[in-house]
Amino acid sequence: MDKPWAQQLAGRLQARTARVCVMGLGYVGLPLALLLAEAGLYVTGIDPDRDKAALLASGVSYIHDIPDARVAAAKASGRFHTSLDPEPLSRADVAIICVPTPLSKSKDPDISYVVEAVDSLAAHRHHGMLIVLESTTYPGTTEEILLPRIQQDGYVVGEDLFVAFSPERVDPGNKRFTIRNTPKVVGGVTPVCLRLAQQLYDAIVERTVPVSSPATAEMVKILENTYRAVNIGLVNEMAQICRRIGLDIWEVIEAARTKPFGFQAFYPGPGLGGHCIPVDPLYLTWKMRSLSVQTRFIELADQVNRDMPLYVVHGVQDALNDLGKPLRGSAVLLLGVAYKADVADLRESPALTIIEQLLARGARVQYHDPFLAHVQLGTGAVLESLPALDEDALRAADCVLVHTPHSSYDLEALVRQARLVYDTRGVVPQGVGSAQVYRL
Repeated sequence: MDKPWAQQLAGRLQARTARVCVMGLGYVGLPLALLLAEAGLYVTGIDPDRDKAALLASGVSYIHDIPDARVAAAKASGRFHTSLDPEPLSRADVAIICVPTPLSKSKDPDISYVVEAVDSLAAHRHHGMLIVLESTTYPGTTEEILLPRIQQDGYVVGEDLFVAFSPERVDPGNKRFTIRNTPKVVGGVTPVCLRLAQQLYDAIVERTVPVSSPATAEMVKILENTYRAVNIGLVNEMAQICRRIGLDIWEVIEAARTKPFGFQAFYPGPGLGGHCIPVDPLYLTWKMRSLSVQTRFIELADQVNRDMPLYVVHGVQDALNDLGKPLRGSAVLLLGVAYKADVADLRESPALTIIEQLLARGARVQYHDPFLAHVQLGTGAVLESLPALDEDALRAADCVLVHTPHSSYDLEALVRQARLVYDTRGVVPQGVGSAQVYRL
């Protein structure tokens, strides 16, 4: 039979009277907080960013695929509030940590945001509280970092407090798969912890997937993104091989994907971007390095993918040379700098490296992105997006580099109006218009 604290929390979750704090209101935390509020729970989003708080207070969303009306409706319901400080944790039944876990400059895990969140939580923890970590990290983080900080002062996990890990699987901009219809992996420190965490997520997702431990759940997320990183590294290398021997990698992939078994199509690109795929596998590399184990596939794929921006720059240079133009002094226009289409997310975007390398070689670089009005380079320089992508801008460029294929771009107009197009995504129409089109 469950202990009294577990019984109380289970009752509140069932009755939808539980109070939930979501720590971190970014691409993961905000949609999760709104979904919990829409399910009837009382939610407080905790984030120290005053600009975010001001926007949310006025019913405005800062995430592209979350409409303002959804934020306004959640606030009007009285079930969604925000706070700049962690004090609401002292009254919360559930705390969910959704803070960033980037890499340091040396490619080591930076879990300082997780540590800061856990320390804040520990100062407000109380009996009967469920704590769930969603931030992607290396296997063992929940039990090595979180548990020691909250189990002090006589608290016993599984009796007084309940702890689980459930990896976020958010794919920004994906209209087909959302939090609700993406299965939710959950690993609890004890069976009671697992059961309560499942009960929480059962309120908002169609299916929960229980696993034996938090470390298993942590490894699930690492495996998912390592699988993608390694396969993207493979196809990026195949793209270079095909170019060297005069084949079209895009044609090769389209033919290969007709096989109904044993093959899944991955596509080459200018490099990896975003908050997960370029980062998560290196968490495992760091963890295994401490055990004197080399992660050869991961490290090789990482190197191939990180070399792709320079490969793109060389491709642009070769394309210009074919037309009798040097890269130095040529005007290069990037279409899109976000890491993926239809999102305003610049994290780990290869566009930044491409721009820096083009500038270092003397090119005159401009960009257009409907989601990002300006970008700051590693040098500290700031570039402003062209206010409009019109015929004059396309004709003025010696080369238009398609980096991020936002759905708003008219690619047929591009090949009619531009002189030279370098397509890193295989999306530009072939045999249309007068532009010389080169593909990765």
